[in-house]
Amino acid sequence: MTKAGIRIAIDRGGTFTDAWAQIPGHASDIIFKVLSESPEEYDDAPTECIRQILEIASGSPVPRGTPLDLTPVESIRMGTTVATNALLERKGEQVALVITKGFRDLLKIGNQARPNIFDLSVQRLAQLYETVVEVDERVTIEGFSEDPDPKPIDANDSDLYIGLTGEAVRVLKTPDLDAVRSDLYVLWNQGYRSVAVALMHSYTFQKHELAVAAVAREIGFKVAVSSELQTMAKLIPRSQSAVADAYLSPVTQKYLDGFRKGFQGELRDEHAKKVFVNQSDGGLTSIANFSGLRGVLSGPAGGVVGMSRTCYDAEDKTPILAFDMGGTSTDVARYAGALEHIFESTIAQVTIQTPQLDINTVAAGGGSMLFWENGLFKVGPHSAGAHPGPACYGRGGPLTVTDANLFLGRIIPDYFPRPLDMAIVKEKFTSLAATINAEKDGLSQLTAEEVAVGFLSIANATMTRPIRTLSEGRGFETAAHNLCCFGGAGGQHAVAIARDLGIRRALIPRYSSILSAYGMALADVVVENQEPEAAAFTVDNIPKLQERFERLKDAGVAGLVSQGFSKSQIYHELFLNMRYQGSDTALMIPRPANFEEFGDAFAARHQQEFGFTQPREILIDDVRVRSIGKGMDVALSSASAEMKKLADSPPATPVAPEKNVNVYFEQTGWIDIGLYSLKDLSVGTRISGPAMVIDKTQTIVVDPASEAVILPEHVVIEISGIEKPEINIADAVDPVQLSVFGHRFMSVAEQMGQTMQKTSISVNIKERLDYSCAVFSGDGSLVANAPHIPGHLGSMSYAIAYQARRYGPGELKPGDVILSNHPSAGGTHLPDLTVTTPVFDDEKNPTKILFFVANRGHHADIGGIQPGSMPPNSTELWQEGAAVESFKIVKEGVFDEPGLLEVLVDIPASYPGSSGTRTLRDNIADLKAAIASNNKGIHLIRSLIKEYTWPVVQYYMEAIQENASQSTRGLLKIIAQRFEGQPLEAIDYIDDGTPLALKITIDQDTGDAVFDFTGTGPEHFGNLNCPPAIMYSGIMYCLRSMISSDIPLNQGCLKPIKLVCPPNTLLSPSLKAATVGSNVETSQRIVDLIFKAFRAAAASQGTCNNLTFGYGGTNPVTGEVVKGFGYYETIAGGSGAGADWDGESGVHTHITNTRISDPEIFERRYPVILHEFSIRKGSGGAGRHRGGDGCIRDIEFRLPMQVSILSERRVIPPYGMAGGDEGQRGVNLWLRKYPDGTSRTISLGGKATTHMNTGDHIIVHTPGGGGYGRDPNKKDEVFMDIFRIHEKFSPGSSLLRTQGSLAERNATAVGN
Repeated sequence: MTKAGIRIAIDRGGTFTDAWAQIPGHASDIIFKVLSESPEEYDDAPTECIRQILEIASGSPVPRGTPLDLTPVESIRMGTTVATNALLERKGEQVALVITKGFRDLLKIGNQARPNIFDLSVQRLAQLYETVVEVDERVTIEGFSEDPDPKPIDANDSDLYIGLTGEAVRVLKTPDLDAVRSDLYVLWNQGYRSVAVALMHSYTFQKHELAVAAVAREIGFKVAVSSELQTMAKLIPRSQSAVADAYLSPVTQKYLDGFRKGFQGELRDEHAKKVFVNQSDGGLTSIANFSGLRGVLSGPAGGVVGMSRTCYDAEDKTPILAFDMGGTSTDVARYAGALEHIFESTIAQVTIQTPQLDINTVAAGGGSMLFWENGLFKVGPHSAGAHPGPACYGRGGPLTVTDANLFLGRIIPDYFPRPLDMAIVKEKFTSLAATINAEKDGLSQLTAEEVAVGFLSIANATMTRPIRTLSEGRGFETAAHNLCCFGGAGGQHAVAIARDLGIRRALIPRYSSILSAYGMALADVVVENQEPEAAAFTVDNIPKLQERFERLKDAGVAGLVSQGFSKSQIYHELFLNMRYQGSDTALMIPRPANFEEFGDAFAARHQQEFGFTQPREILIDDVRVRSIGKGMDVALSSASAEMKKLADSPPATPVAPEKNVNVYFEQTGWIDIGLYSLKDLSVGTRISGPAMVIDKTQTIVVDPASEAVILPEHVVIEISGIEKPEINIADAVDPVQLSVFGHRFMSVAEQMGQTMQKTSISVNIKERLDYSCAVFSGDGSLVANAPHIPGHLGSMSYAIAYQARRYGPGELKPGDVILSNHPSAGGTHLPDLTVTTPVFDDEKNPTKILFFVANRGHHADIGGIQPGSMPPNSTELWQEGAAVESFKIVKEGVFDEPGLLEVLVDIPASYPGSSGTRTLRDNIADLKAAIASNNKGIHLIRSLIKEYTWPVVQYYMEAIQENASQSTRGLLKIIAQRFEGQPLEAIDYIDDGTPLALKITIDQDTGDAVFDFTGTGPEHFGNLNCPPAIMYSGIMYCLRSMISSDIPLNQGCLKPIKLVCPPNTLLSPSLKAATVGSNVETSQRIVDLIFKAFRAAAASQGTCNNLTFGYGGTNPVTGEVVKGFGYYETIAGGSGAGADWDGESGVHTHITNTRISDPEIFERRYPVILHEFSIRKGSGGAGRHRGGDGCIRDIEFRLPMQVSILSERRVIPPYGMAGGDEGQRGVNLWLRKYPDGTSRTISLGGKATTHMNTGDHIIVHTPGGGGYGRDPNKKDEVFMDIFRIHEKFSPGSSLLRTQGSLAERNATAVGN
């Protein structure tokens, strides 16, 4: 490395660029900020920072525009938001995507889920690429992981190759490189210069992808190759990563080229090795090696590195929670001795695969806007931005968190970098307080100050949610951490955030306001090398793994030596990415002391994060080596060690404040407090709150029950009195506390959902996210439901209420867990299993149930007459699998596996032609995950009760429900006024002609509404019969989707609703009726019916296109049990258009939002080849606003299988609205191959099951959405009365002849 000289670190942010420098001979470090954009002063902010530092170092002026001499500089480390901003603003390079044939629309469809389930317009950001070239090539994986009886693979097959992972790869078709070259020349002539190449299974078989990339490079393209960027399975994120790199790297390269021009030699000489750029993984790389993809989180990563180096004590080992609060958002992270990385994340709706620090972002910062809506205080997610900015900027902006802090005296205008308008802030808060007092319940009046403090409380609650997820959600006690606060606004909220979390010590580093830049000064240079693997962790495989580690270490050394390091400065961190067989939750495990203990280390980590281990084989997905070139040696002090020193030292002399300022605190009201300048405080000074400590870049608020301690490199805030103050529940509901509890209840449901997803085994729950988790009051009423699947919103509460009523006093005991799915017990369709856990007031001496936690997840198989338990032609309930009214799956803490076998295997198999579950092992694993999810919820609510007491928690459980009730009534009143007495009626038909009828009557005065389904047809012969609970889900979803505000989704939403439905109809079936299509088909049609009555939108695809396949189970003839599997997926279609939006294509709509498996994972797991997954162009209805297009999905089976399709809208098309055209109907096709080489294409209709042979395909064309408004290009069809019965056309004349002989006239008559 270069000899000691000036050390510089710079973080170029969106608004400010932060600089840090260490100059030999200077007593203190240099820190300052400049504007990131100031074209009238300088061209580039980092260059300007370096110029100013060189001026300070030399003591003589360095004119702007002069190429800078880096001779006195030892190193420059930079972070930049150039890539981030280009991604967010969609201002990258023009890119073409080169992908395997059949997948041109794959990145548009993505995982088929919509970003916001209540946004009918389904707004998705534009794709990064502009055009697509498909390559006619194909490989697939031989064998499949779900094979219950794996067989050896023929190693002599000439079409088989061994991939990087060790998997056998079958080459089905090699690419015609001449055709590829021709297609790429077309792109070149169109002006494209950047392409991304991503072919199926290139993570393990790179030959085709590299050959195509070589052709592109020969032509002159800049090429991003997916397998060169990251060799990890999953085509969608790997392709997105390649596109993102092709899109961003030219932008970052253009910026760096401009940056180079500011220096003598343009950094193409010996000075080039002095400049490093920070990457998303927290490691530095040379300016020559930096890529756009790896720089997306460059700045935030620097902050986490800075936090880890300045705030963590390796001897004390107290873990750190980092809290970086900026203007528009807040980043949170956790550090416990090692940087935690993730390898897949979604940024600006682009899912990318690249190593990055595990940083969670929440849309709450200083610029977050403040709202009073539906009786609740709300902060964000919208931000005032830089223009117009907060109200205090005086440019007409809205009230924000910054304004609340200013109004309460927590921002000192004299120290703020711009003039602030206090008068407008005071006026706006006074006006808002008057509005709130007029609308809220109770006689007490809130002052403007109480309103501002309330909004800060909600901002803090919003920001603590992701912190709780990082800690509690992963099995760590939040209060056992220290909180490290940094960022421009961090010091104002540090104490409040820590107090909210029960944390007793907050650490504010010396350079907290520029910690991202300082972190880069402390960061190491890193080279990451990773290869995929597909082996089990066994003793026999250890030598092979060690050999791979050595090879990757050698590659890392070579990469670092080329950047100026000697081998003695390099060390390596080794990891295996490990998971249980059948699971997709891989954990990156660092090498333990003994290589053989990798398996034990994985099991221990799994136990820590998820609360259990599995008796399954441990598999390795990736081998990773992180090679590190040790960074510059900066002396750092430990806050923990310094605090211990102070304890043994005499107290420092008290310091008088610089002045007193008036500040408002919730506990005291307005009070004069001391304002201290940080630069004047000596080490050891203790400042008791209330007080404020300030320097030129930050303000630290010390509340009345805290004490600030000044250390050499930190301000430590010791927090006492973390117990929550007593909340008075005798008066009316406090809207601030109501909003806080809303966040806390939702946080519980979200963490339950996170636990369930991570701990489950099956594709349905882990990948498709076909599950929901919720909290219920003691009578079974819904309190909070993390909205994963809209179809579960209202229906789950009926299942919980049923169990609450079913058991008498003392019949349920602590440790009991109930399993149910029967429609009579609040179930929907049978594959959705509900797991319910009661929670008592006292575990040892229970007297009553305080609340329930529950979840509902779709299981791939629960028995019945067909694999997948979704038979399209079932006519009775027993044909669809296990039907459980109530079964104690856990009795007083003991898992009843024998009883579960009877319920899931023996009973369903006792019916004629039926089988027990075909996936028992997965069922048990997923049910244990469901139990673990409930346990997480119980732990979190018990913590809430401990904080606030049960009466307070119960009071706000009921209050949040009442708030939702009032919000719903308000919405219904508005709807009634809008329609001014017009009838709200609709009728539609399912594909067999059975009518669905609805009439909605709203009381304009009370907001009560009657949804009357009288006129709906009789019970369905098939399985579209719909239990009433599903109608409530549909109603709740529709009402929530028609309002823009975010109302709580709980039982209160349904209080104003009265449902009328005569008995024995399709929507009120008898208990024996088949119902498997209810939750996936009839529910979609109910939603379309409601929207039709409200005239809200044209119909969406109106179906889930349920596809199941598999084999095995009990042979109905012989009774033999054959090992097998069941697979289930739902397929996206088109969404309906509306009055001011076009429908979206290739997306799940309305009542579902389940994901679909990545094509590579799909083919690795099952014996299939996915030939096409694309947009069905033109299938959306035309109109002033066009409906979205459906999809085409073509699957070939490599083994004989039972295949079933259950779908609607194959006969009755999705309706258009207001003159818009209908969407196209769906079509299900069977491409049937015969041994003689012939084939037939057969229409299966909407509901069919058949046995398909090897080589057969099922091709599903899903419906498009309806159009809205008359198509302006549509021409009226002209009817010219061409055909008349008395003027029949004849071969020789246009009229019947009446002349001629009798024989002639007779001949003419016969001819006609």
